[in-house]
Amino acid sequence: MVGTRRGSILARVSIVNSKGETICDKFVKPTGKVIDYRTSVSGIRPRDIENGEEFAKVRKEVVKILKNKILVGHGLEHDLEVLQISHPEHMIRDTSLRWKVKESSKLRTPSLKFLAKRLLGVTIQEGEHSSVEDAKAALQVYLKERTNWESS
Repeated sequence: MVGTRRGSILARVSIVNSKGETICDKFVKPTGKVIDYRTSVSGIRPRDIENGEEFAKVRKEVVKILKNKILVGHGLEHDLEVLQISHPEHMIRDTSLRWKVKESSKLRTPSLKFLAKRLLGVTIQEGEHSSVEDAKAALQVYLKERTNWESS
């Protein structure tokens, strides 16, 4: 996502299948004037999206890919919001909602980076940010915990 005066808009969609293979990775042409590329978090630069695909086309493709599929990711509420789509709640596995981490006296939502390190023993999100790397990491976190997750 990148920032506009009206809020966040979609800039890139990355989807991996259950084997961790990238099946969709597209940059999206901005639907508004971008005022913050959030490159350190998004990995997006102006050149990435200036020739991106039209939002409506990408949205339609994502809807088709997700139909009747379990959706795994981290912080999916925001992703679905900027895509302007809904997905059946019982078919969502959001790693940001599964665990809480105690910091000081408060419980906090763990970052995907934290979960990947703690549960998988891997370091992600170092250097250039990649939404494909994030998608793969969220899938691996889910697969590692799938038996416990689905039984609860």
